[in-house]
Order: sequence, then C-alpha cells, then structure tokens
Amino acid sequence: MKAQGNLGVAGFDIIESTKAELENLCPGIVSCADIVALAARDAVSLVRGPNYDVPTGRRDGRLSKKSLADKLPDVDDSIEVLRAKFRDKGLSDRDLVLLSGGAHTIGVAACFFMQKRLYNFTPGGGSDPAINPRFLPKLKAKCPISGDVNVRIPLDWGSHNVFDLHILKNIRDGNAVIASDARLYDDQSTRQILDSYITSTPSFNADFATAMVKMGTIGVKAGSQGEIRRVCTAVN
Repeated sequence: MKAQGNLGVAGFDIIESTKAELENLCPGIVSCADIVALAARDAVSLVRGPNYDVPTGRRDGRLSKKSLADKLPDVDDSIEVLRAKFRDKGLSDRDLVLLSGGAHTIGVAACFFMQKRLYNFTPGGGSDPAINPRFLPKLKAKCPISGDVNVRIPLDWGSHNVFDLHILKNIRDGNAVIASDARLYDDQSTRQILDSYITSTPSFNADFATAMVKMGTIGVKAGSQGEIRRVCTAVN
C-alpha cells in the first residue's frame, strides 16, 4: 500500500478483523475482495447513502504490484489523464464524476495531497485559480505551508459525515478540497453530468450504486483463479 494513490488510506484493521472472524466461522469461503466490496457498501449505507446489492464470489489475487497501484487516479491528474485512466478500465465520464467526485461526499484527506494545489500550482508558488478566493484562506489555515502534512481535513467541506449532494455543490462553487475534484468542473462533459445531479438525489444515489457495482467487476478473479486468502495482508 506504499503507492502514491494509497497513501493515507485507512480502515484495513476493520477488514482484517472481519476476515479473522469469518475464517473462524467458515474458513476459506469469503475472500478479502468480497469483504472490501461489502464493507464499502455498508459504509455508504450507514451515512444515509444508497443500500445496493453487491455481487459476491470474487477470489483474491496472488500478487500485489506497486506498479499497478501507481496507475490509480492521482489527486494532481488532469481531467484528460483521469478520463484515460477510467476508460482504460471500461468506465465512462459519468462513472468518473460519481466515483472520483461524488464518492468524496464522505471522508478526509491529508494535507500532503493539497501542498501542490495550495503552494506550487503555478510558477512562483501560486495556488490553483479554480479555488474560490473566499475558500482559499480556510484551506491554507488548515494546511499551512510549513505545517504537518499528515493533518486530515474533510473532502466535503461542511458535510463530510453524510452521503449527500453537498460535495457536488462544493465542486461547482470552487470549494473542492482536492485538485482532481476541481478538475471535474473544468471539462464540459463532466461539468454537465455533475450539474445534472445537483438537484436530483434519487438519480445520484441510483447511479452511484450502479457505478460502484460496475467498478467492483473490474478484473474479478473467479473459479480456479487466484485464491481465498487466510489473511488479507499476505498471500497464502
């Protein structure tokens, strides 16, 4: 988990404790991949998001390659790079808006991921011009240039504990915390998709659930492929 895109990711202790309990009850049956997918669904549901069916039966991989993790979307990617990374996995612009921006309705990010955007976005040390001038001082106060880069701030400023449309309004209004969210409003296609959800919670929830299930089918191992790991942090 040392790849750039995984820095700061938390919650692995919950996955491991769940796996340990399942191994005691039904050893070798439930994969770590299924646990992660189900835990993501439950986390969304617990904060008033959609509760959706998750297909199961995945098997775990036998290799963990940093080179593959490095291909994950990065907070400093341009919209063109973000789109290319999503399309490489069969995901559309709509999926990009839902999974890259919409999913950030909950959660936090470390100041490490804001350093370039706040203090080195333009030559001479300027900030990202997409940041609302009234929001910029708030971000800098939370993440000062010489401060602790491990400090975490909400991804959805003002509503980070509830699954709702607030993140989309923040992106529209220049109040996105990370650069990749802001880039969604730079592009006509993703901007139109984002705007279409701002007044439609049912559509956003339904399409988010569909996108999550779609993402969960990428590169799935089944049958005799892979294995069912006994612990999620290591191959058998």
